[in-house]
Amino acid sequence: MYSDELLKIFKNSKIEVGDRIKIESKEYSAEGELMPKAEVSAEDIIIVKLDSGYNIGMAYGKEVSLKKIAQGKKSIAFPKAAVVASKSLPKVSIIYTGGTIGSKIDYITGGAHTLIDPSELLYEVPELAGIANVTMRHLFSVWSEDMTYMEWQAMAKQVKSELDSGAHGVVITMGTDMMHYTAAALSFMLEKLNAPVVVTGAQRSSDRGSSDAFMNLSCAVQIAARSDIAEVGICMHASSSDDKCAFIRGTRARKMHTSRRDAFRPINDKAIAYVDRKMNITYNNDYNRIMEEFSGKVNARTGFEPKVALLKSFPNSDPEVIDFYVKKGYKGIIIEGTGLGNLPGGRTHEQFSWLDKLDSAVKKGVVVGLTSQCMYGRVSKNVYSKMREISALGVIYCEDMTAEAAYVKLGWLLGNYKPEEAKALLDKSIAREIKERSNYDEFLI
Repeated sequence: MYSDELLKIFKNSKIEVGDRIKIESKEYSAEGELMPKAEVSAEDIIIVKLDSGYNIGMAYGKEVSLKKIAQGKKSIAFPKAAVVASKSLPKVSIIYTGGTIGSKIDYITGGAHTLIDPSELLYEVPELAGIANVTMRHLFSVWSEDMTYMEWQAMAKQVKSELDSGAHGVVITMGTDMMHYTAAALSFMLEKLNAPVVVTGAQRSSDRGSSDAFMNLSCAVQIAARSDIAEVGICMHASSSDDKCAFIRGTRARKMHTSRRDAFRPINDKAIAYVDRKMNITYNNDYNRIMEEFSGKVNARTGFEPKVALLKSFPNSDPEVIDFYVKKGYKGIIIEGTGLGNLPGGRTHEQFSWLDKLDSAVKKGVVVGLTSQCMYGRVSKNVYSKMREISALGVIYCEDMTAEAAYVKLGWLLGNYKPEEAKALLDKSIAREIKERSNYDEFLI
C-alpha cells in the first residue's frame, strides 16, 4: 500500500486508484491513471500509467503537486451467470487454491482479480452447467511455489469433507509450477479413495486468447463427474492444440516445460485417460476403479515430516552437504544420483566421495533414498559394484519413482510411521508410484 501520508492526500483530494491525475514538480510533469502501488516500490513512489501504456514511478515530496483531472473508469466486474442445479447431474466440488486459472487482469488498474464465485466461473465456462452440479470452495489463495505441506494437509482434509458430503468427484485448481508435488502428496494422503480427484490449472491466464484455462477446467470436471477413476491425477492439455487433455496419475506427473500448454508428462507411465473437446473420455492405462459396493469413507492421513531434503549430486559436489542436513535435524534425504543410481564414491578423489557421509547419516537414523537424474527408467543396486556398496550402507534404491514423488512419499511416510517402517515402505508401491517392471515404450515420443 501507499504510505499513510499519501493515502491521506489522496483522500483529501478525492483521488482513487484508476482516476486520471496530474503530478508536477520543478523537474517533471506527467499525466495519467493512478495505479496501485507496485509490490517492489517504496511507499512514497506514485505509480502512473501514461497514455502510451507504460507505467512510471515518481517520488512524492514537499514541492510536488498532485491534481485530479478526471474520474477513473470502474474496475472490471465479472458478469454473473445463474447457477442452475440439476439433480440428474453428478455433484462435483471445485476447490480453488490460487494460480493463473482462477485470475484475470484488470487492465484499468493493473491488478489481478480472482474468480471465486460459481456464477462468475459459469460465465467463463458455461458448459460446466451441463456436465455437473458444481460447488465452488475458496480454500485459500497461494502461489504454488509458496505452498508447503500445510497447504497439502488442508487440501486433503477439504477433499475428504467434499466426498463425505456426497460429491462424486473433486477438482482442485492451483498454480502449475509445483502442481506435481501437490498431486503426489494428495495421492499418498487420501487413503481408501473411491472417487476421482483432479488437479488442474492453467499455463496462460484466462484473458489471453491462447489461454488453456477453460478447456483444462472443463475436462477436469468431466473426469470428476463422469469417470470411474478412483485416483488423484493432473488434468492438463495433452498437446499444444486444443484437441484434448490428458489425465496423468498424481505420482507419475512432472512439469516438463516452462510455458507450453502441454507442459505436463507422465514419467515411466502412460496417461490414465484423455478427454477430447466433445468431452469424450478415452481410457489409456490401468487404474484404480470406483467400487460401487464401497461403503467406507476416504481417510485423510495428513501427517508429514517437513525435515526431508531433496539433493542432487553433480561433478565436484561437496558431500559435506549431507552433514549440514544431519546437523539441522533432518529425518530423511532423497538424492538424485546419476544414471542407474550412482554417486561420487571412487577413491581417485576421496574428498568428493559421498560414501562416508552417507554411512554416517544412515547410522544416525536418517532415512536416505536414491533416485536418478534421468527422467525415465529406474535405478538398480545390482548393476555396478559401487551401487552394491551404496546399498550396503542402508541407502534405499527407489526403483522407478520420480525424485519429486520419492521426496513427497518419504515426508509422508516419516510423518505417519516410525523411521524403520518408513524405510521399509519407501521402495514399496503405495499409490502406483512404483512399477514392478519398466516399459521402454513409455519413453517413446
